[in-house]
Amino acid sequence: RGAAFAALPPPQLGLGTAVGAAVTAFCHRSPAMSTLQEIKSSVLRQVQVCPSFRRRAEQEPESTNVGLQEPAAETWKPTDGVEFFAQMRLILKKGECRQGLPCPEVLLRSSSPAPAEPVDPNRGLKALTKEEEEMLYEEALYTVLYRAGTMGPDQVDDQEALLGYLQQVFGTSPEEHAMAIERVKVAKAPTYALKVSVMRAKNLLAKDPNGFSDPYCMLGILPASGAPREPSVQKEHRFSFRKGSKRSGPLPAKCIQVTEVKSSTLNPVWKEHFLFEIEDVSTDQLHLDIWDHDDDVSLVEACRKLNEVIGLKGMSRYFKQIVKSARANGTAGPTEDHTDDFLGCLNIPIQEVPVAGVDRWFKLEPRSSASRVQGDCNLVLKLITTQRDTAMSQRGRSGFLSYLLLLSRLLRFEHRAEEPNSSSWHGELSSCAATILCLHGAQNNLSPLQLAVLHWEVSSRHHQSCTLDYGYLLGLLEDMQVHWEEAASLPQEQEESLADSFSAFSEFGLQLLRQLRDYFPATNSRAVCRLELLLKCLSKLQLFQPSFEICPFETELNMDIAAALKRGNREWYDRILNTKSPREQPGSQRLPGLIELADAVYNDLQSCFSIYASLFHSILKVDFFTLTFRQLERLVAEEAWVLTEELSPKMTLEIASGIFELYLTLADIQRFWGSIPGRDSRSLALAGIHTPFLPAVKLWLQVLRNQTKWRLQGAVDVDTLEPTDTATKHSSSAATASLCFSHIQELWVRLAWPDLAQAQVLGTQLSQDMCEAVLFYTELLRKKVDTQHKAAGETVSEPLCVVLNNVELVRKAAGQALKGLVWPEGPMGQEGVLPRPLLSCTQVLDEDLQREAHTVTAHLTSKMVGDIRKYVQHISLSPDSIQNEEAVAPLMKYLDEKLALLSASLAKENLNRVLEALWELLLQAILQALGTNHDVSADFYGRFHFTLQALVSFFHAEGQGLTLESLRDGSYKRLEEELRLHRCSARECIEQFYLDKLKQRPLEQKRFGRLSVRCHYEVAEQRLVVEVLHAADLLPLDANGLSDPFVIVELGPPHHFPLIRSQRTQVKARTLHPVYDELFHFSVPAEACRRRGACVLFTVMDHDWLSTNDFAGEAALSLGGISGIARPQVGGASRALQPVTLHLCRPRAQVRSALRMLEGRSNKEAQEFVKKLKELEKCMEADP
Repeated sequence: RGAAFAALPPPQLGLGTAVGAAVTAFCHRSPAMSTLQEIKSSVLRQVQVCPSFRRRAEQEPESTNVGLQEPAAETWKPTDGVEFFAQMRLILKKGECRQGLPCPEVLLRSSSPAPAEPVDPNRGLKALTKEEEEMLYEEALYTVLYRAGTMGPDQVDDQEALLGYLQQVFGTSPEEHAMAIERVKVAKAPTYALKVSVMRAKNLLAKDPNGFSDPYCMLGILPASGAPREPSVQKEHRFSFRKGSKRSGPLPAKCIQVTEVKSSTLNPVWKEHFLFEIEDVSTDQLHLDIWDHDDDVSLVEACRKLNEVIGLKGMSRYFKQIVKSARANGTAGPTEDHTDDFLGCLNIPIQEVPVAGVDRWFKLEPRSSASRVQGDCNLVLKLITTQRDTAMSQRGRSGFLSYLLLLSRLLRFEHRAEEPNSSSWHGELSSCAATILCLHGAQNNLSPLQLAVLHWEVSSRHHQSCTLDYGYLLGLLEDMQVHWEEAASLPQEQEESLADSFSAFSEFGLQLLRQLRDYFPATNSRAVCRLELLLKCLSKLQLFQPSFEICPFETELNMDIAAALKRGNREWYDRILNTKSPREQPGSQRLPGLIELADAVYNDLQSCFSIYASLFHSILKVDFFTLTFRQLERLVAEEAWVLTEELSPKMTLEIASGIFELYLTLADIQRFWGSIPGRDSRSLALAGIHTPFLPAVKLWLQVLRNQTKWRLQGAVDVDTLEPTDTATKHSSSAATASLCFSHIQELWVRLAWPDLAQAQVLGTQLSQDMCEAVLFYTELLRKKVDTQHKAAGETVSEPLCVVLNNVELVRKAAGQALKGLVWPEGPMGQEGVLPRPLLSCTQVLDEDLQREAHTVTAHLTSKMVGDIRKYVQHISLSPDSIQNEEAVAPLMKYLDEKLALLSASLAKENLNRVLEALWELLLQAILQALGTNHDVSADFYGRFHFTLQALVSFFHAEGQGLTLESLRDGSYKRLEEELRLHRCSARECIEQFYLDKLKQRPLEQKRFGRLSVRCHYEVAEQRLVVEVLHAADLLPLDANGLSDPFVIVELGPPHHFPLIRSQRTQVKARTLHPVYDELFHFSVPAEACRRRGACVLFTVMDHDWLSTNDFAGEAALSLGGISGIARPQVGGASRALQPVTLHLCRPRAQVRSALRMLEGRSNKEAQEFVKKLKELEKCMEADP
């Protein structure tokens, strides 16, 4: 049986037509209620008392009509509300994307190629004439044919390949190519020179006594005409510039250069530069010696340097120096020179110098095998030409210009050959192109800074005519920045050329920034990356500005960028405005376009905040978001103000709907600014924009009310009252209704009306309309079930289950939606607490729907009443010979089958409702069966007690059904008590009667008054002493507003005190506060006072002379707890006992239940007891 509750299905029962048509009148709302004043009045009424929506509708004078109210002539025509709510869903979906601040990941959705940037061939370098092109071609051929030096591993060493590549670049025919080569070959070969930079040395030998040396360099070119060198001699004796060398003739003075002497160091730094002409590149060598410079000093001077001696080794050098000095001043001849100490040498063949130059450390070599040297020397070598027999050189064209023209030609060729339609080319040149440019730059002695400048100028110009990757351009700027910091300034002509390239590129970049949204859309991740690199390029340009003598920018670049962005914002806005909502059109036609414009502005501001703002601020320190927001917000606010003023006099429902949607977007824009920390929306142009929109919003809410009812009507019309699928237990109309209410609540949240007083009025009206729509829906369901029931002519149980599930689903959905219709209540409002009107409205609707659910539940279980009574009667008529389980089995089987169906058809909450209703039906049926059977055996009542316990276990179903607390409450307690009493004897019932009197407490302690008594037992005399002291606040039972009270004192139960008669006090006339002070004695044994139910019963009566006495109240006092019975009495202390105050009351249900049990008993004792109580009840009938 417990498994039936876990599944969740229905019996076939009909709904009936008992419920009236009052709910349908909720659609009959007076048009006057739409005015602001009457809505405010409605709010005030709601704050005071919110009556049931169903009762309120029944009280409306127009609620007599049945069915949906016909909308006003101006309202939209009924279209079952589908289109309206579809539009509402679009509005809500639009708002879902505007919750909180946007994330960049949400906007960067596309990785497609970035939009193509505008290119202009005229922005590149000026095209060459045919003669200039021929000159450039010969210049390139001359560079290849007269190359000198060693080619690197990444360079092309094949001369024919280089020449063939140049032929392709310049597009010459084989004949023209051959003729050009002949012309170049007959030209005079260039004059070569070697640039040598002696930078530093390290780890030299210490030759001086102080542990250091005073090194200097002597370097020069060993020409091809020098003395021949035998291989064996070269091994043992290398050439040296040592003075007086006898191994070879002296070199010409112009071939030898000397660096400065660096005193007292083993790691000298010279950074000196020399230029040597080269006669024969293939045979000449660069020779360099490093010497320790020794001054000619006297013995006295040598001795003075005693403090410079370092270590024992230095000491030996010190003595040698003294000896040498003495020899020089004494025995040496005047012609003998005093040579410096040799530290090492280098011999570098010119032909081994790399074409691109070299910057490296060379290990020092000894001049013979006997020489001892150590250390390294850092040289920078570069082989250049000083005279070139080319047409460009003859016409005064510098190597800087010729390299620029050649690089431009090669770059165009390489870009066109690699990716002609791509903007992602990084400027990677082929090996041939790189080799030719390297040769030309080296031969023309272009510095690294000049080369970096040339590559930037050519590439930046080329980018404006054929797009390159901004990462490549940024790399060129960074390379130029590094060399700029290391090298001296450029010649003025070259600096002017660089400044012009900066101006042209910045102008091009500003043009792109003006059209930022077109070329760098925020939804394209590649485009955003390109924008970031462009901004970094512009930022680099600003770094060069202070270094220029000729400033390339008239104003700060930041100011130019901000101006370009502002101009671009305005152009973008005007373009959309003219496309979507031209000012020439009437206001009603412009409204849809203005909504699209406002949406576009919001989306653009989202992009600005999440994508663009961080880039501009971090790279250029430009607050792009604030700049754009202020500008666009002001423009759209002005447009909205003008349009609302134009449309207000001719407001229609269609216009109101459009204005409502426009307001939502404007409010989103305002909230967007306010959601950013540190931003105040009160300073915006949109502040206060809600004021002109109020009439349209109020009118739109009327449209919403009518459309909601039409939507619900259409949903119910097509509803088959069948579950939508196996997982759900409600029908399609309930899902539609829940969705409608959810949309309304979401829309209210989006509306977020800023004016508190107006928000309360609008919110209260909307909550009332929603409540009426909910009850309107439930009424439609009931009518549909009635129609199906009449058409089928039989009980319809499954539709009833679906209706019950629908009501429960809508109850939850409407409750949740109503809780979402909160509005701020000002600074005094508590957060998380519903406003009072909304709370009252929610509670009343919930009560109405609970009643509706219980009504449907009652109809669902009504047809089961006959079956339940039949099975209960079967139990009551079963003979005593059969077992209890067998007697109860038919009822349990019936319930198991029915509840299995109900469990599969009903939601958990509704199943509990049905279980509670069936439980109450069963209890009432058993009570009725007990009431119709008298003088039956104890087994009869025992069987029903077994039945009750079996039903409790069945309905509890091991925790899956009703709780034990709910099962054992209410009618269960009464039934259980009656079953227990039915199994008792007459005397046990009488004792229970008195026990119930002792347990009962007055519901209102002051209603019947109170009585003060004192009671004790005198053990010695074997008697009970009862003292009635006084009464107070008795009921006025006479016409004069007073009473004539007296008190009857009796002991009970009678069978405990069979010989004791009741006693009474004197009558106190005309008073409600009588004072008696009367003492009564009852001779009874103490053992009788301790028996079950033993008590003193005080009955207060009103004495009437001409009619029966009136009952005023009663009270009972247990004898088991009085002094002398419960505890020994101290002698003479009876008067010291504290009085007991008893509150008077009337017999209640649990007391009368025992009386009913006794009425069915036929023995004499029970009948006499009942007769006595009946006489007392007659006296109670006069009690008001």
